[in-house]
Amino acid sequence: MKIVDLSRELYHRTPTYPGQPPVIHGVWKSHEDSFAESGNVHGMQSMFISMPDHAGTHIDAPRHFGKAGMPINEYPLENCIVPGICLDLRHIAPRAEIAPSDLERAVEKAGLVVPKGGTVLLCTGHHERTFPRKEYATDNSGVNVAATEWLARQGVVHFGIDSMRPGPEGTVNTLVHKACLELDITHIESLCNLEALLGQGQFTFIGLPMKWRDGTGSPIRAVAVFGL
Repeated sequence: MKIVDLSRELYHRTPTYPGQPPVIHGVWKSHEDSFAESGNVHGMQSMFISMPDHAGTHIDAPRHFGKAGMPINEYPLENCIVPGICLDLRHIAPRAEIAPSDLERAVEKAGLVVPKGGTVLLCTGHHERTFPRKEYATDNSGVNVAATEWLARQGVVHFGIDSMRPGPEGTVNTLVHKACLELDITHIESLCNLEALLGQGQFTFIGLPMKWRDGTGSPIRAVAVFGL
């Protein structure tokens, strides 16, 4: 069995979506403080973290797209362990729209079939090219509404991408989020290391969210497993 980690590392002030709170990570109690408090018996360090529910590699809950959408604590775990494929879209220009024809060509080139009830991960190369520079937050390519509809017609439960948003920055991205609610699918953002999946065939995707009550999304530890 081979496991490929597709998750961004979380650390203090890691890049977050523009306008959202920062990731704050620090020492709550040090080994030295704990040791002194215990009467010099034993020191146990603990940390604290404050962050938005869309920090790092994360899955959007339907609640993110609209008030009537399902919150993350109710999202089916069956959708979090699914077959997946990865498509090579690194030739798409920064900020450009990924159209259905681009997806069709990428599937054909990969020689794979989109798994029904599974996921499609879109390797645009954006994370590899730009993270953690400021361009990471702005210059991504992404799917348009027609491509989102194409993915839904293939029967996926979600799709993933190696950038902070599923569509290019601006109106297209907003409309893609709206389309996901209407199509009853969702997406995973801020994946990384998708290049390691190209040419490797189908895998099992695992990305389990935290059980945030009424959450609009959740960080996940996203992995691709081969030979499961």
